[in-house]
Amino acid sequence: MDVKDDTTQTEPTTTTSRTVSRRLRLITVIATFGGLLFGYDTGVINGALPYMTDDLGLTPFTEGMVTSSLLLGAAVGAVTGGRFSDARGRRRTILVLAVVFFVGALGCTLAPNTAVMVVARFVLGLAVGGASVTVPVYLAEISPAERRGALVTRNELMIVSGQLLAFTSNAVIARVGGESGGVWRYMLVLATIPAVVLWFGMLVMPESPRWLASKTRFAEALEVLKQVRSHQRAEAELAEVSALAVKEDQAKLGGWQDMKSTPWLRRLMFVGFGIAIVQQITGVNTIMYYGTQILTDAGFTADSALTANIANGVISVLATFVGIWLLGRVNRRPMLMTGQIGTTAALLFIGVFSLVLPSGEGRAFAVLAMTVTFLAFQQGAISPVTWLMLSEIFPMRMRGFGMGVAAVVLWLTNFAIGLVFPSLVSAIGVSNTFFLFVVAGAFSFTFVRLYVPETKGRTLETLEAELRARFS
Repeated sequence: MDVKDDTTQTEPTTTTSRTVSRRLRLITVIATFGGLLFGYDTGVINGALPYMTDDLGLTPFTEGMVTSSLLLGAAVGAVTGGRFSDARGRRRTILVLAVVFFVGALGCTLAPNTAVMVVARFVLGLAVGGASVTVPVYLAEISPAERRGALVTRNELMIVSGQLLAFTSNAVIARVGGESGGVWRYMLVLATIPAVVLWFGMLVMPESPRWLASKTRFAEALEVLKQVRSHQRAEAELAEVSALAVKEDQAKLGGWQDMKSTPWLRRLMFVGFGIAIVQQITGVNTIMYYGTQILTDAGFTADSALTANIANGVISVLATFVGIWLLGRVNRRPMLMTGQIGTTAALLFIGVFSLVLPSGEGRAFAVLAMTVTFLAFQQGAISPVTWLMLSEIFPMRMRGFGMGVAAVVLWLTNFAIGLVFPSLVSAIGVSNTFFLFVVAGAFSFTFVRLYVPETKGRTLETLEAELRARFS
């Protein structure tokens, strides 16, 4: 009789746990299609640019404009997306972004000249920037504390998977139709497909329970929490969240004025800006956007460079899997510093090899080996920790806004690097350009060591209280 009773009590708990896990996995998969689009749309230019240059008659400056106009749009999209998601909800924002992704990708595909391409890439950037903020915040707010690192960094996995998809499809399309005019248009149009999947998928996903609580919609927040927690835990978590929501409502946290007038928020924003800049001044996106050209300059033929560039995409995906595994086992801060040491060393070797090795296969494969090493540390440590920390450190009532402003700094840094990189290489050469990134890497390591807090192992509410105390 006792055995039977134990089984009866355990079985519903096990069933509930499995249902909760399945629901969390489904929400994560659907929401991170925003990350897949982020990755594809930023990575596709890598292989499309050489063909686009011929068709549209691009100069080094207009190459930089086509590449970096998306990044400028992302800076605008990050802050407007963050504000919109705080005001109207994370789910509704992602639905709007899916439409913008579709329109932007179609505009790029049909662009008849450089001016239209730059505008279309800017529109696409609005969606990329909005997704870079809203998707991690949505996942962070819906995840239990012990799984937050793994679930939020699934978005990073989808970003690098999107880049790998872009690199692979670029190589296949180039080999099949490389001699035909406008082959780059086929590369760009593929991005419309995941945009449609994201829109239809988010129609049936729940809103963030923490956003609902911030709007005092506590009953709806509880219903969402019961989908992704046990009932007892959902009620306990709602009590913690709702208490903080009331406190923040009384403090009127939520925008620029609060940030300027509240000392601990200003200091926290400084840390957020620093984390954002640290991720970009490694020079990661010079390899993501110009990797094919870097490998061609190192000694590969154009077709071989496109194929070899797939290795960069593969290692990014594999490294992100490792990063997700590590985030559940090690602290965020030392992981970030280890990534910085690895990327800085790889960039140093790229510069040295480009400088001392003669042009040919030897130099080409040496540079490829170092770009792969660089991406292993970048995508396995720096990038997942960056997006995870930015989704964690800001107060609930201004989380979308705070991450949005930090992401503006990230995307503007990305924009500046993407814009000047071709001109820098042309003026001072590949080696000296990468030596500049090495110096930047040393400054980044110092900043993280001195200022970045640890965020692992706390609920978002506990973490907020700790950061408030630390920076007050």
